[in-house]
Amino acid sequence: MSEKVESTGMDLLKEVANVSGKPGLFRILKPSRAGVIVESLDGKREKTLIGPTARVSVLKDVSIFTDGAEESVALSDVFLKIREIHGEEVTLSAKTSSDKELIEFLAEVLPEFDRSKVYVSDIKKVISWYNLLSKYIPEAFVATEGEAEVAEPVAEVSAQEEVKEAPAKKAAKKEKSKA
Repeated sequence: MSEKVESTGMDLLKEVANVSGKPGLFRILKPSRAGVIVESLDGKREKTLIGPTARVSVLKDVSIFTDGAEESVALSDVFLKIREIHGEEVTLSAKTSSDKELIEFLAEVLPEFDRSKVYVSDIKKVISWYNLLSKYIPEAFVATEGEAEVAEPVAEVSAQEEVKEAPAKKAAKKEKSKA
Protein backbone atom coordinates (compact mmCIF):
# COMPACT_ATOMS: atom_id res chain seq x y z
CA MET A 1 0.00 0.00 0.00
CA SER A 2 1.38 3.35 -0.98
CA GLU A 3 -0.24 5.14 1.98
CA LYS A 4 2.32 3.86 4.50
CA VAL A 5 3.86 7.31 4.85
CA GLU A 6 0.50 8.91 5.59
CA SER A 7 -0.69 6.17 7.97
CA THR A 8 -0.28 7.03 11.61
CA GLY A 9 -1.10 5.30 14.85
CA MET A 10 -3.93 2.84 14.88
CA ASP A 11 -4.62 3.65 11.21
CA LEU A 12 -1.82 1.17 10.56
CA LEU A 13 -4.30 -1.57 11.48
CA LYS A 14 -5.88 -1.18 8.04
CA GLU A 15 -2.64 -2.62 6.63
CA VAL A 16 -2.55 -5.60 9.02
CA ALA A 17 -4.67 -8.72 8.62
CA ASN A 18 -5.33 -12.13 10.08
CA VAL A 19 -5.68 -14.99 7.62
CA SER A 20 -7.93 -17.83 8.71
CA GLY A 21 -5.97 -21.06 9.03
CA LYS A 22 -2.58 -19.35 9.23
CA PRO A 23 -0.88 -18.39 12.50
CA GLY A 24 0.20 -14.83 13.21
CA LEU A 25 -0.54 -11.56 11.49
CA PHE A 26 0.26 -10.30 8.02
CA ARG A 27 0.94 -6.87 6.54
CA ILE A 28 -1.08 -6.35 3.37
CA LEU A 29 1.33 -5.30 0.62
CA LYS A 30 -0.84 -5.09 -2.49
CA PRO A 31 -3.72 -6.78 -4.25
CA SER A 32 -3.09 -8.90 -7.32
CA ARG A 33 -5.25 -10.70 -9.85
CA ALA A 34 -4.91 -13.97 -7.97
CA GLY A 35 -5.52 -12.59 -4.47
CA VAL A 36 -3.54 -10.44 -2.06
CA ILE A 37 0.20 -10.32 -1.48
CA VAL A 38 1.01 -10.27 2.25
CA GLU A 39 4.13 -10.26 4.40
CA SER A 40 4.27 -12.12 7.71
CA LEU A 41 4.77 -10.04 10.84
CA ASP A 42 7.59 -12.02 12.37
CA GLY A 43 11.35 -12.26 12.09
CA LYS A 44 11.15 -14.11 8.76
CA ARG A 45 9.11 -11.46 6.86
CA GLU A 46 8.00 -14.06 4.31
CA LYS A 47 5.87 -12.83 1.42
CA THR A 48 2.91 -14.96 0.44
CA LEU A 49 0.05 -14.83 -2.03
CA ILE A 50 -3.29 -15.33 -0.30
CA GLY A 51 -5.96 -16.63 -2.67
CA PRO A 52 -9.33 -14.97 -3.23
CA THR A 53 -11.20 -17.70 -1.33
CA ALA A 54 -9.20 -17.26 1.90
CA ARG A 55 -10.89 -15.53 4.82
CA VAL A 56 -8.86 -12.40 5.51
CA SER A 57 -9.81 -10.13 8.42
CA VAL A 58 -8.33 -6.63 8.44
CA LEU A 59 -7.69 -5.65 12.08
CA LYS A 60 -9.14 -2.17 11.57
CA ASP A 61 -12.54 -3.82 10.99
CA VAL A 62 -12.39 -6.21 13.98
CA SER A 63 -14.27 -5.38 17.18
CA ILE A 64 -15.17 -7.04 20.48
CA PHE A 65 -18.79 -7.54 21.55
CA THR A 66 -19.91 -5.71 24.70
CA ASP A 67 -22.96 -5.68 26.97
CA GLY A 68 -22.99 -1.88 27.27
CA ALA A 69 -24.82 0.76 25.26
CA GLU A 70 -22.46 0.15 22.35
CA GLU A 71 -22.75 -3.29 20.81
CA SER A 72 -19.01 -3.56 20.22
CA VAL A 73 -15.69 -1.81 20.80
CA ALA A 74 -13.08 -1.45 18.07
CA LEU A 75 -9.99 -3.61 18.48
CA SER A 76 -7.80 -0.50 18.17
CA ASP A 77 -9.44 0.96 21.30
CA VAL A 78 -8.87 -2.32 23.15
CA PHE A 79 -5.20 -2.30 22.10
CA LEU A 80 -4.76 1.25 23.38
CA LYS A 81 -6.34 0.29 26.71
CA ILE A 82 -4.03 -2.73 26.97
CA ARG A 83 -1.10 -0.39 26.30
CA GLU A 84 -2.20 1.87 29.18
CA ILE A 85 -2.54 -1.03 31.64
CA HIS A 86 0.16 -3.52 30.60
CA GLY A 87 2.73 -1.48 28.70
CA GLU A 88 4.61 -2.77 25.68
CA GLU A 89 4.04 -6.47 26.27
CA VAL A 90 1.37 -8.63 27.87
CA THR A 91 3.22 -11.07 30.09
CA LEU A 92 0.21 -13.36 30.40
CA SER A 93 0.90 -16.40 28.20
CA ALA A 94 -1.96 -17.13 25.83
CA LYS A 95 -0.92 -20.78 25.56
CA THR A 96 -0.35 -21.75 29.20
CA SER A 97 -2.79 -19.50 31.08
CA SER A 98 -6.05 -20.87 32.41
CA ASP A 99 -9.39 -19.81 31.00
CA LYS A 100 -10.14 -17.94 34.23
CA GLU A 101 -6.90 -15.90 33.97
CA LEU A 102 -7.63 -14.98 30.36
CA ILE A 103 -11.18 -13.87 31.16
CA GLU A 104 -9.88 -11.81 34.11
CA PHE A 105 -7.33 -10.19 31.80
CA LEU A 106 -10.00 -9.03 29.33
CA ALA A 107 -12.33 -8.02 32.17
CA GLU A 108 -9.57 -5.73 33.46
CA VAL A 109 -9.10 -4.14 30.04
CA LEU A 110 -12.73 -4.15 28.87
CA PRO A 111 -15.06 -4.79 31.84
CA GLU A 112 -18.24 -4.69 29.74
CA PHE A 113 -17.22 -7.39 27.22
CA ASP A 114 -20.00 -9.86 26.37
CA ARG A 115 -19.02 -13.12 28.08
CA SER A 116 -21.48 -15.15 25.99
CA LYS A 117 -20.11 -13.98 22.60
CA VAL A 118 -16.39 -13.51 23.32
CA TYR A 119 -14.66 -16.87 23.63
CA VAL A 120 -11.39 -17.73 25.36
CA SER A 121 -9.85 -18.40 21.93
CA ASP A 122 -10.70 -14.79 20.98
CA ILE A 123 -8.93 -13.49 24.09
CA LYS A 124 -5.87 -15.56 23.20
CA LYS A 125 -5.84 -13.99 19.73
CA VAL A 126 -6.11 -10.48 21.17
CA ILE A 127 -3.10 -11.11 23.44
CA SER A 128 -0.95 -12.66 20.71
CA TRP A 129 -1.94 -9.97 18.17
CA TYR A 130 -1.16 -7.21 20.66
CA ASN A 131 2.29 -8.67 21.40
CA LEU A 132 3.04 -9.07 17.67
CA LEU A 133 1.98 -5.50 16.88
CA SER A 134 3.89 -4.12 19.83
CA LYS A 135 7.04 -5.95 18.77
CA TYR A 136 6.95 -5.52 14.98
CA ILE A 137 4.88 -2.33 14.48
CA PRO A 138 5.52 -0.25 17.62
CA GLU A 139 4.78 2.95 15.68
CA ALA A 140 1.11 1.96 15.77
CA PHE A 141 1.08 2.89 19.45
CA VAL A 142 3.61 5.74 19.49
CA ALA A 143 2.07 7.83 16.71
CA THR A 144 -1.38 7.91 18.31
CA GLU A 145 -0.08 10.11 21.12
CA GLY A 146 1.04 12.76 18.61
CA GLU A 147 -2.26 12.70 16.71
CA ALA A 148 -4.22 14.18 19.61
CA GLU A 149 -1.81 17.10 19.88
CA VAL A 150 -1.95 17.82 16.13
CA ALA A 151 -5.76 17.64 15.93
CA GLU A 152 -6.46 20.73 18.05
CA PRO A 153 -4.53 23.36 16.02
CA VAL A 154 -6.15 22.12 12.81
CA ALA A 155 -9.61 22.70 14.30
CA GLU A 156 -8.65 26.25 15.34
CA VAL A 157 -7.39 27.09 11.85
CA SER A 158 -10.59 25.88 10.20
CA ALA A 159 -12.71 27.93 12.63
CA GLN A 160 -10.74 31.07 11.74
CA GLU A 161 -11.14 30.34 8.03
CA GLU A 162 -14.92 30.08 8.47
CA VAL A 163 -15.00 33.52 10.08
CA LYS A 164 -13.09 34.98 7.13
CA GLU A 165 -15.32 33.23 4.59
CA ALA A 166 -18.60 34.46 6.12
CA PRO A 167 -18.23 38.12 5.00
CA ALA A 168 -17.18 36.98 1.53
CA LYS A 169 -20.33 34.85 1.22
CA LYS A 170 -22.54 37.77 2.31
CA ALA A 171 -20.92 40.01 -0.31
CA ALA A 172 -21.53 37.37 -2.98
CA LYS A 173 -25.24 37.14 -1.99
CA LYS A 174 -25.61 40.94 -2.23
CA GLU A 175 -24.12 40.93 -5.71
CA LYS A 176 -26.56 38.21 -6.82
CA SER A 177 -29.54 40.08 -5.39
CA LYS A 178 -28.54 43.27 -7.29
CA ALA A 179 -28.40 41.40 -10.58
